[in-house]
Amino acid sequence: MQVNGYMKKSCVVLALLAMANFQGLAQANSGAPEPLQVPAKTLPVPTDVSPEMQKIIGAPRRAGWDKLWTTGEEWRAAANAQAAQTMQTLPAMRERLHVTVKPATMDGVRVFLVTPDVIPPEHRDKVLIHVHGGCYVLFPGESGTSEAILMAGFGHFKVISVDYRMPPEAYFPAALDDAMTVYKAVLRTAKPKNVAVFGTSAGGALTLEMMLRAKQMGLPMPGAIAPGTPMSDVTKTGDSFYTNELVDNVLVSRDGFCDAATVVYAHGHDLSDPLLSPVYGDMHGFPPAILSTGTRDLLLSNTVRVHRKLREAGVDAALEVYEGQSHAQYQFDDRVPETKEAFGEITAFFDKHLGH
Repeated sequence: MQVNGYMKKSCVVLALLAMANFQGLAQANSGAPEPLQVPAKTLPVPTDVSPEMQKIIGAPRRAGWDKLWTTGEEWRAAANAQAAQTMQTLPAMRERLHVTVKPATMDGVRVFLVTPDVIPPEHRDKVLIHVHGGCYVLFPGESGTSEAILMAGFGHFKVISVDYRMPPEAYFPAALDDAMTVYKAVLRTAKPKNVAVFGTSAGGALTLEMMLRAKQMGLPMPGAIAPGTPMSDVTKTGDSFYTNELVDNVLVSRDGFCDAATVVYAHGHDLSDPLLSPVYGDMHGFPPAILSTGTRDLLLSNTVRVHRKLREAGVDAALEVYEGQSHAQYQFDDRVPETKEAFGEITAFFDKHLGH
């Protein structure tokens, strides 16, 4: 009995010590949890994607990802150099996809009219508005039409690509203002339910920002939107800004060129403003949306968070996540099977919702 009594007392003491230890740990950890330390690792190129996409995924990190220019003039010089290279690829792409591109203006805003050779009867009363990407500073002029060419070619829609003003010509909110001018002009001749808006990266953010501005202005919503891997939080909040740091071979780093470019465009404006970081906006009443991203995308979390925000607001929203892809790689080359797949998904989504 004495032994049992001793054992009972020992158990009580041990329990009290364990409880005290647990309480001590809880108090020590009452602040922010410690960050997870992850050892260096090697990431093989996925083998379950096309050989063409494997080459894109396995390419070296973007040259100049750490160029952090601080003026609009510096960014325009860089944009012009990149645009010259991009322009060399567009004629062959237009020919392969049977698309023509013509410059025009709409209420004073520069645009490009992107038209496929064949438009099926069900698309003839539909029009898509495209806002190009490029961190608000890249792809000026016709160099910003590549995604519009892909959409017109694969989807067989008429597309209006907005050549919005960029630094040093103009700063925030010039891009949004120009896009809204075109949207209002389109609504004069097209039913809202027959209009869709799409874009990738900064263009994806602008697509969302346009919906927020349309709500502010009391304008009708379009029939559908496709914000691809949107720059929806330029305050650099989001898990994949860390998990995909140096993994994404396009954007590479949350502190890289795209962040620096956006700061120049914002021109001192609060980066948490929903018209720069639309994930913080009210998305109730938004049209059906399809979002695209990849597992290595630095903006994977930006895209996921927008999808959750849309779903919480009761919006019909689809999320397409592509294996192994870094930022926007689903639109890098029209000859890659995954590109046709991605734009096929967007086309099917638009066909489901436009006109209804």
